Amino acid sequence: MGAPHHQYSLTVATSDRMRELGERLAKLLRAGDLVLLTGELGAGKTTLTRGLGAGLGVRGAVTSPTFVIARVHPPLGGGPPLVHVDAYRLGGGLEEMEDLDLDVSLPESVVVVEWGEGRVEELTEDRLHVVIERSRGEADGVDEVDESRTVTFTGVGARWAAEDLSALG
Repeated sequence: MGAPHHQYSLTVATSDRMRELGERLAKLLRAGDLVLLTGELGAGKTTLTRGLGAGLGVRGAVTSPTFVIARVHPPLGGGPPLVHVDAYRLGGGLEEMEDLDLDVSLPESVVVVEWGEGRVEELTEDRLHVVIERSRGEADGVDEVDESRTVTFTGVGARWAAEDLSALG
């Protein structure tokens, strides 16, 4: 059963649009939020997070945190820091997250976890799952140039029950 959740999907045509979507998402987020990003390599997870960082007004270029596992972007203004985690190389999930010795407390940050599914759910009842899928083109060879993505937001738990995800559209 688990916590209640609701969903909203939209199509994103270009990487610029993906970044803008991240900026819109930033407006919904607040300290303590956990966002799980799922999508194949090159799907646009980092692009979305880059927009999120811009929308939250944090410092530092958001890049794929592949080699550091987690990177903290402190806020330039009064907002929460952004903690960007690549859980692909995080074996143990939650305990290991705590062991990363981040200079911030997760409950006071917006935490975005790439490849987080199945690894960090126990961190919190409330989370936002973002699944980015390549939109499949026709079989006539045009799909390599098709940047279009389907992005599905699933809000899990009480935190997201009242949130209107369609505002992202």
